[in-house]
Amino acid sequence: MSIRELTPEQARERQRQGALLMDVRQAHERAGGMAEGALGVAKDELLAAPGTHLPALDREIVLICQSGRRSADAASVLGALGYTAVASVAGGTVAWRTAGLPLVQPQIDATDRDFYDRYSRHLLLPQVGEAGQRRLQQARVLVLGAGGLGAPASFYLAAAGVGHLRIVDHDVVERSNLQRQIVHAEATVGVAKVLSARERLLALNPHVDIEAVQARVSSDNVDALLQDVDVVLDGSDNFPLRYLLNDACIKHAKPLVYAAIERFDGQVSVFDAGRQRGVAPCYRCLFPEPPPPDFAPNCSEAGVLGVLPGLAGVMQATEVLKLLLGMGEPLVGRLLRFDALQMRFRESRVSADPDCPVCAPGVPFPGYIDYAAFCSHQG
Repeated sequence: MSIRELTPEQARERQRQGALLMDVRQAHERAGGMAEGALGVAKDELLAAPGTHLPALDREIVLICQSGRRSADAASVLGALGYTAVASVAGGTVAWRTAGLPLVQPQIDATDRDFYDRYSRHLLLPQVGEAGQRRLQQARVLVLGAGGLGAPASFYLAAAGVGHLRIVDHDVVERSNLQRQIVHAEATVGVAKVLSARERLLALNPHVDIEAVQARVSSDNVDALLQDVDVVLDGSDNFPLRYLLNDACIKHAKPLVYAAIERFDGQVSVFDAGRQRGVAPCYRCLFPEPPPPDFAPNCSEAGVLGVLPGLAGVMQATEVLKLLLGMGEPLVGRLLRFDALQMRFRESRVSADPDCPVCAPGVPFPGYIDYAAFCSHQG
């Protein structure tokens, strides 16, 4: 059916004559300013129970949204339901603002206003929305390492509004770190990395709870560190710690977001064998044994392009957000490799090993081992 469209000036005049002006945007959109005198009811809420919000079938109703599309759609549905005097504002609130017509700020408390302003671009995404953003607000992530990978990853997780970050690192900031570990600064050289990271992340988003744990991760404390977290992000740079984290995540059924970097190359994956036995692989399924030390130098031995951990760390943060929001296709069972010099990406499938000593179906957790000895004796 044909929908009557009004200019903002015409809508304002009809409002003065007694028409009900209704803003059908989401609450977070209305927080940025809405037409003066408009009643705010989201489109989906209005159409789910129009009789709750609209007084009579013949009452004059003018709908307004951001650009005019949603209000026109809603007007069409209401017309089909028997409402006889429904119109839509062409150009929506954007046109209303351009016309210089009065806008008002809804009465919301300072905490909600900060939430709507800070995460406005997330809230516009149907895959996130307010419900998803509130879910991020309640999420807890363990970031192991405040170095090359943990620095960019934690920056973006804090910016995204992940409510609690438990950052673990035993080291202090050195000047050589600043080339790539962007969460630190010259002023924090000599300061514990977790404290330096905490200060910088809180400056970015003071509403995130940053738990700084200055400790070396071992079999003695890994269980406590995994307690109550939803996802584990591996920012480590050595094989013993990677195997320990893998085994602990299987024991506690936590998804593990992995990355490794060297010189100009990186790789990223998600290991979720603890929750998907026999379906999703673990780190041991990909690397049953560590390579000889000569074939796996760390950054201090081999060097690394400063931006490379930024690429890998941001990919890790992306995978964490996907897992927390339950959206997209996480890198479970897939290893993404990239060559920054050629800027080429290659994906390999990784299958669950039916004979894996840790994650195979029905295999009881074997307990933690001496990971340093395990890695040093290989090759």
